[in-house]
Amino acid sequence: MASSNEHRRITKRSSNACSRCRRQKIKCSGLQPCANCSKRSLTCIFDDRDQKVLVTQGYLADLQEKVARLERRQSIVDSDAHEPPHQNLQSDIRYARPQQITTSSPGDTRASSLRGEPSNTDNTELTNPLLESPSKFMSSSSGRAFYLGTSSNWSFHGQVLGLVHLHVRKTPLPGAELLFDGAAYDLPWDGSRSVSDASTPIIPSIDYAIFLINAVKFHCSQLMHLFDEDEFMLNLHAFYSDTENGSWKGTLWYTQFLLIIAFGKTFVQQKQRSSKPPGIDFFVRALQLLPDTTRLCREPVLGSEILCCIALYLQALDARNAAHVTIGQAMRIALAQGMHTDMPIADLGEAVVQRCRKIWWTIFILDRQMTALMGLPQSIRDEDISCQLPNFAGSAQRTAGLTMQIKLARIYAEIARTVYGSKGRLRKKFVLSIKAVLDNLTALAEELRQSFPLHTDGRFGGISRMPAHLHLLYYQTIVVTTRPLLFCCLKKVFESLQEVERLVASRKIRQLLYMSVEASQKILNILDSLQDQGLLETFLPWDLDSLFVSTMVLLLARFVDRRLLDTQFPWLDKAFNFLDTIINSGNRIADFRLRELRKLEEMLNEYSALRAQLPHTPTGIQIDPSLVPSQDPVQAYTGISDEGSGFGEDLTAEQILTVADSMELEGTDWVSFAMMEQYQVVDPHNACDLT
Repeated sequence: MASSNEHRRITKRSSNACSRCRRQKIKCSGLQPCANCSKRSLTCIFDDRDQKVLVTQGYLADLQEKVARLERRQSIVDSDAHEPPHQNLQSDIRYARPQQITTSSPGDTRASSLRGEPSNTDNTELTNPLLESPSKFMSSSSGRAFYLGTSSNWSFHGQVLGLVHLHVRKTPLPGAELLFDGAAYDLPWDGSRSVSDASTPIIPSIDYAIFLINAVKFHCSQLMHLFDEDEFMLNLHAFYSDTENGSWKGTLWYTQFLLIIAFGKTFVQQKQRSSKPPGIDFFVRALQLLPDTTRLCREPVLGSEILCCIALYLQALDARNAAHVTIGQAMRIALAQGMHTDMPIADLGEAVVQRCRKIWWTIFILDRQMTALMGLPQSIRDEDISCQLPNFAGSAQRTAGLTMQIKLARIYAEIARTVYGSKGRLRKKFVLSIKAVLDNLTALAEELRQSFPLHTDGRFGGISRMPAHLHLLYYQTIVVTTRPLLFCCLKKVFESLQEVERLVASRKIRQLLYMSVEASQKILNILDSLQDQGLLETFLPWDLDSLFVSTMVLLLARFVDRRLLDTQFPWLDKAFNFLDTIINSGNRIADFRLRELRKLEEMLNEYSALRAQLPHTPTGIQIDPSLVPSQDPVQAYTGISDEGSGFGEDLTAEQILTVADSMELEGTDWVSFAMMEQYQVVDPHNACDLT
């Protein structure tokens, strides 16, 4: 009897047969390779689609329910499409109204989401949560409504704070909890142009003025054009030679002079914890003397330079709206002057054309950056621009740096247009948009590495300001491109822990999340080197923006899944120390940012602690060991430096392409099926096709 049972156990047909045995209908051992193929030295192939898997009845029921919801939704869409136009007219009318950021109510679902139970929220259609319709607004404590732009760093931060506050504190985020546009500093001006000469700030001596001008050149001239040095210095000496100075005060040059002095004061007079930055009196006086648009259009070259100065200063004060409007005015004046075209040197002269080229590309870069930071559509298409690059005599590096800034500005605009555009959904088109951006970045990765190494000479170990600025912009593009996925995971944490674990377990999504985390860590490493050399920018917004963006990503990544962040090095402590440094230099914006980030960290920790107290049934999802940073630090998306300092290996073109090429979509809703791919569902394309 035992022998019979043994024979029956041996001759039992394997449930998993290779393609050849299945085709010939012969018994297969089920091993890889099987006994038959090994005996004949043939290639043994197993088709995973033929493999039988065991799933729960509840899982299949959930899939069937999702399919039913999709079919009902599609039927509604089809019926609406065939209705007469007048029947849809009323439903097409939308009323925009100011409101607090709203999400799903956390009241009844909070406990179930903490336990990891699926919520009743319809999550079938995963759309970019930053692009929901109708558009989102948030009201400040004064009652003014602010539009939350799609690609805006500030809007992203506001939506994150609003979402977390709603689920943790179960109330909408109060307006007083967020720094709104232009609220960081007191601008001592009511907009009036009628002022007395007694309010004019004391003009510095000529030697001190030259010192301040040189400070502006050091901080700004490598990256943008704010004034023509030859003409400006010629007028400067003429101004100080005039004992009365009265005839100069009605000129545009004098307005520009006040702006440059205001910038210089902020660069050399720091560490003042005041509600007014150094040099603000000169800036306000320049605004009071600024003529109307008619006068600026009569002197478009000088007028454009002045508007660039004002826009950059306002951006540094976190007055983003006014800065965007001002640079838009400069853009219109430059367009009317034809600066965006290939201006004829023979007719206008070499000096004028070269100056206009510098002005145009400065306006172009500032306009692209400020528009993207506002989350608004771009104002001009690249195909409409034919302006050539200016010549920088004896400085090929500046020409290359300007070229790289232009390329990064164009990619940033492409991100705002596609990833954050009206069709930027977490579906095939959305993922293709991410892939297209990463493809564009691959061309810049090696160029940035070769032309702008962070350490140009190992003998000194120093870091140059221009390469650091370009690398910071480069890593920001990666973060901004991938953070909608992180925001989606954040929402899933509050809706269903099971779904977020499935989502994060996906190889494709996890690769992008790792890329976002590592780019944020690269930003902190660059800022670390700048701080060591005393080059950390504490007034202009560039370094603070990079720090703010990266710190937010690291906070969210740790909350979504602690495995995303290397806990062996205190990355967040490092980021908060940078904020303290900028705050101690007198930057009030950094003070507000630190309080907001600490508030976010407090709420996330509070929710995590509450979640840990509740029983949670493991989902059994296994993470591919090759995706864990501590086990494979070489890959692009897991290449977190074990040392915790220095730059390590940059994200190379090959590494970014590896991530981009891994997105084999083949007409499938990638994100939706990313949550199911770990379960080897038989032919998931037919199970739930959402495309």
